[in-house]
Amino acid sequence: MMQQPPLDPDVEDALVPVSALQHYLFRPRQCALIHVERIWTEDGATAEGRILHERVDGGRPDRRQGVRTARGIALRSLKFGLAGKADAVEFRDKNTQPYPVEYKRGSPKAHRADEVQLCAQALCLEEMFDREIDEGALFYARTKKRVVVRFDAALRELTIRIAVEVRAMIQEGVTPPPHVMPACKRCSLLEQCRPHQIEKPKRLQLWLARQVD
Repeated sequence: MMQQPPLDPDVEDALVPVSALQHYLFRPRQCALIHVERIWTEDGATAEGRILHERVDGGRPDRRQGVRTARGIALRSLKFGLAGKADAVEFRDKNTQPYPVEYKRGSPKAHRADEVQLCAQALCLEEMFDREIDEGALFYARTKKRVVVRFDAALRELTIRIAVEVRAMIQEGVTPPPHVMPACKRCSLLEQCRPHQIEKPKRLQLWLARQVD
């Protein structure tokens, strides 16, 4: 049975969005721009992702081959200070075992940001349903395939550590400095982040310092 403790406004306000963990692993500065400075700009890629999530979250519950699927479930973990929403949660083993499924518009990535986001959802579900969850899945729209994710000790440790780091960054309210990287050109926050304009003066100052020396 789902366990939901009474709501405490102060505690609720301090909860870290599950999505922030994924943003942080992709780029800490991007995470701070979104969750500290409250800056968000949509481009074609983010719009496509938003539509995908809205379509999945807004779908009706269904039951296929003995598996019941609920969509858009609100998530919360007071133990780890997390909150968010699950795209879909399948209930297996006589409809009692939660199995989170996160939908992504692209394809599998080299980093573990998507896996951490899914693991954070599992941590919330474990607390809510008082059941251990061993695995979930990432569905990528580009490949139209599921990738099974095992919530092993290493992934759980990484997820919890990132949650702590994100909470500290949000509480401190400090946005990390930019670093120009190839992925910058594909970021929807490029104009707000201004990595080339902000980082370049630092390089110029370093060059001037070397000339003086």
